[in-house]
Amino acid sequence: MPRYRTRQERRWRRHRRIRKKVQGTAERPRIAVFRSLRHIYAQAIDDERGHTLAAASTLEKIFRAEGRRNATVELARRVGELLAERLMARGIRQAVFDRGGFRFHGQVRAVCEGLRAKGIQI
Repeated sequence: MPRYRTRQERRWRRHRRIRKKVQGTAERPRIAVFRSLRHIYAQAIDDERGHTLAAASTLEKIFRAEGRRNATVELARRVGELLAERLMARGIRQAVFDRGGFRFHGQVRAVCEGLRAKGIQI
């Protein structure tokens, strides 16, 4: 087993470790965040049924209309707010946050702050 792993392998390892502890339900879904080099994605997942309840990303029309090519902290916060609005429309007020192996800062933290700002309890 090599001592040095690729960045992606290290993230996958952290993500598996997190997923052992974080479980989503229909009443309290798991908010899974994925950050690529250009975009940020967030979705609310009911792990018991394996269904996505709501999703939001910087690929949405409202963000593309602005003409921005890369995700920023501000856009990530707005993705969190958009996801929160969609969850509130479904009557969901609580969730658990799955950072997906990424550090909890910058864009990942901004998604969480956007969710909290719109009333989702994490």
